[in-house]
Amino acid sequence: AVVWEQLPQPLQVVWREVELSVEMRHFDPAVGPVADQLREHCHPRHLHLDITRAPLQRVIVAPDGERMLMVYISHHLILDHTTLNALLHEAVAHMQGAAAQLPPPLPFRDFVAQARSLPDEAHQAFFRDMLGDVETPTAPFGLTDVQGDGSATTWATRELAPALAQRLRTQAGRSGATPAALCHLAWALVLARCCGQDDVVFGTVLFGRMQGGAGVERALGMFINTLPLRVTCDARPVAEALRQTQQRLLKLMRHEHAPLGLAQRCSAVPAPMPLFSALFNYRHSAQTDPASVLSEGVVLLDGDGRTNYPFGLSVDDQGDGLRLSAQVEASLDPDSICALMECALLRLVDALEHAPQTPLTALDILPPNERATLLAWTATDADYPRDATAVDLFEQQAARTPDAPALVGNGERLSYAQLNAWANRIAHALITQGVGPEKVVGICVERSPVMVAAALGVLKTGAAYVPLAADLPDARKRFVLEDCAAAALIAPPELAGDVPCPVLDPSVAGPEHNPTPRSAAQHLAYLIYTSGSTGTPKGVMIEHAALTNTVVAFNRTYEVKAEDCVLQVAAFGFDVSVGEIFPVLCAGGTLVIAQRDDLLDPARFVDLLGRERITIFGATPLLLSQLRFTRDQLPALRIIFSGGEALALANLAGLPEDIPVINGYGPTETTIGATAYRLRRVPEEATRIPIGKPLANYRAYVLDAHL
Repeated sequence: AVVWEQLPQPLQVVWREVELSVEMRHFDPAVGPVADQLREHCHPRHLHLDITRAPLQRVIVAPDGERMLMVYISHHLILDHTTLNALLHEAVAHMQGAAAQLPPPLPFRDFVAQARSLPDEAHQAFFRDMLGDVETPTAPFGLTDVQGDGSATTWATRELAPALAQRLRTQAGRSGATPAALCHLAWALVLARCCGQDDVVFGTVLFGRMQGGAGVERALGMFINTLPLRVTCDARPVAEALRQTQQRLLKLMRHEHAPLGLAQRCSAVPAPMPLFSALFNYRHSAQTDPASVLSEGVVLLDGDGRTNYPFGLSVDDQGDGLRLSAQVEASLDPDSICALMECALLRLVDALEHAPQTPLTALDILPPNERATLLAWTATDADYPRDATAVDLFEQQAARTPDAPALVGNGERLSYAQLNAWANRIAHALITQGVGPEKVVGICVERSPVMVAAALGVLKTGAAYVPLAADLPDARKRFVLEDCAAAALIAPPELAGDVPCPVLDPSVAGPEHNPTPRSAAQHLAYLIYTSGSTGTPKGVMIEHAALTNTVVAFNRTYEVKAEDCVLQVAAFGFDVSVGEIFPVLCAGGTLVIAQRDDLLDPARFVDLLGRERITIFGATPLLLSQLRFTRDQLPALRIIFSGGEALALANLAGLPEDIPVINGYGPTETTIGATAYRLRRVPEEATRIPIGKPLANYRAYVLDAHL
């Protein structure tokens, strides 16, 4: 058991005597296979082990016709794979009447003392040297929850071709490394590509018995340990990277029993963020199959292991062959992770055989079938005005339909000519303060037409805008403006506060003609500050080319026309607001800004949709779940967008079934959206949605989906 209350540190307590209880369960075969019912009964969703109560093991049995089924459950805190096999061997000896021939048990405390022989100061010095400057977690696909119970993970295995396994062993030996080191380097490559960073840290499972002393190979107890390993996958040659990985693993072995918490505290990643969320386990499995030690008449039906890490891979070294086993969070495809690992191993072996000086960054680890899929999703054959910016498209529209309604909100109604003139006045005022291309201007205003005029005004100068919420704390406001070196802030006096740049009142008067400065496609259009993976705000920079491409793609995909009336719902500081504002203004439609009271009251929200004859709007699943209306109430409505949270069928209960719901998602770096699903509640009606084709910095693809 493990105890910690009223103690200076948690302790493992080995009881001199403890009873292993056996629970008998009876299941009705008419309900289904007894084995399946027993497996479900023992699933972590239903069964938990209290780590303060020995022996952290349970046995559950159930009769199944003429045979007896048994599930043995144990906590990883008390045993590893070697111990499990030893326990089975002892159990078989008792069953065969050979218990007297078993060697005397070895006290686990002897190995605890051996494991603690190296002082914490030595561990700290090593891990501070390796991890002291690591500030960002290694979290593939943004998975940061390392405290799960393993019930939401999924498995896949893949046998490596014997020829590849042999080549791997040969090249590792020629490089003075082990196959394990080569596999660690391959896993680092996979993580580097899945995280988008060259410097990665992951947990590696250490055997724990290498320095245990005499008899350690038959000792019972928990010996394995998980410790962080840092691998840099930059432009260094493959051969050099393999040697460095081997050397770091050898050094790590000296600290194989260091506490993981101690190691993680030696990094610069701020708590409570985890240092890593990916796990790697290279294990020698040639003679460790539990079935090999079972008694005659006993059959191993199944085995299952759980981990709290959401992204893990094991390599089973079977003597001749190698087997990959991926266990990942259920939203991912574990077979795809195995394929990435296999491809990484193949590329590393190819480079070591033919070009060992190849930079790691030059290795393409994407399997051919996945590459073909991604290329199909991100085809770039659609035409769009590559030299035009979104503000150019708006000005062209204003010239075509100057008297058409452009903007509604806060009691104001502006035509395209009026909105364009207002934006021009703001632009000229900024230009007199030296604002121009590649400058950044902050905007801090209330939800009203002024935020749209200010954004257009900034873009007309050639500068980029960074939106700031009106209720943003002064400290956060100063941080953002200092971080992006803002040349000015557009804000009314009551919202400006103490900022490190000139302040421009958006009501300022100036010339109404279009200013002359123009932005190039590669110039910045806007910056959106997100919380960042470490909790520190980070600015995501989006260029005009990406914004133009998104605007054109959106309008083509959803056929936005001058007759459309789009409701602006998203907070100005959220990049979804960009997707609400610019497409409709570049298409000649009308943008309606929802006021705060409308967003807080579902009844008022529906009334606004009907009063302004809204045709397109977006909302979070939470807001959608609160809406109730019929098609007769909102005859003009034709598309609903959802995003920001996970969407469930229940969220759409109050919406007419004939209105398409588009579920979109994408990090800010992908220019608002990376995926879009048209959700149909009748599967037969699922229809593919075309999309405008992306630039290099805009990844977009669309899949069919239904709920």
